[in-house]
Amino acid sequence: MNKYTILIVDDTPENLDVLAGILNEEYNIKVAKNGKIALKIAEKFLPDLILLDIMMPEMDGYEVCRNLKNNIQTKNIPVIFVTAKDQEVDEKLGFEAGAVDYLTKPIRPTITKARIKTHLKLANQTKALAIEVDKKTKEIQNTQLEIIRKLGLAAEYKDNETGAHIIRMSTYSKLLALEYGIPEYEANLLFNAAPMHDIGKIGIPDNILQKPGKLNDKEWQIMKTHSNIGAKIIGDHPSDLLKMAKIVALEHHEKYNGKGYPRGLKDNEISIYASIVAIADVFDALTSKRPYKEPWPSEKALNLIKEERGEHFHPELVDCFINIFDKILEVKLNFQD
Repeated sequence: MNKYTILIVDDTPENLDVLAGILNEEYNIKVAKNGKIALKIAEKFLPDLILLDIMMPEMDGYEVCRNLKNNIQTKNIPVIFVTAKDQEVDEKLGFEAGAVDYLTKPIRPTITKARIKTHLKLANQTKALAIEVDKKTKEIQNTQLEIIRKLGLAAEYKDNETGAHIIRMSTYSKLLALEYGIPEYEANLLFNAAPMHDIGKIGIPDNILQKPGKLNDKEWQIMKTHSNIGAKIIGDHPSDLLKMAKIVALEHHEKYNGKGYPRGLKDNEISIYASIVAIADVFDALTSKRPYKEPWPSEKALNLIKEERGEHFHPELVDCFINIFDKILEVKLNFQD
């Protein structure tokens, strides 16, 4: 079994020798004679516990402890103050700085060892709990994402589309977002929100949704309600993912020139996320087989997107789409129907 590592910090060599002598049979011992050295050793070796003197020159133990707790790498290392100070106010300052315990000099070996074992055990339990919580959190997040994908897929199947469409247009959206300069975290959110863009089609009658020919005016008005239906299905939720999904569902048929639906938004009134999905969705729809049409060649679809620069589509996004067109074609090839 590997030994735990303990860092002892004290500016008096005799005190370092005493503690090291008590503990070196059971633990790996690191020592530091001042606060600055202690911080460097702690960050480099990440000891399992730190025994820290308070009264030291230049940087006292309270300051060392605060620095440890403000460092993401060392903040979870338990710190026990070892000092001649035994007033209540001194203990209060120690706990406020982030210490887990307080030992007074002269050192009593039995008590010192017992306290160390207790706090090492508590620290291990805390680590194990944090790992389990993180695991469960990831499981919940993955389940939520899978539910979102399944709902998006349900809407696409109702519209005679395929799971490959979901993968392609979501990937196109992420690539386009990154090219535009959107941070990776948001681009990943968009990748997972994009499948919900047509969820509102669940509320459109099949005779309209699957009509092989052109819709008449009345049918078209009904079809256009799917944007609002989608936003209502997703609803209001504090989740960043669902907030983005709602915006995309509501606005992905808006046009840069203000002639889209459902609200007739124009240029920068339209969410950039919805504008990205609009290009990704239109390109994939044009280049895919539908009951009412054959697939377009990719270059023909790209030319239409170029022609609609500043009309249907956000002009800067069109430029970005052109820049990454080779990547778009690669995705299209890898995820065929």
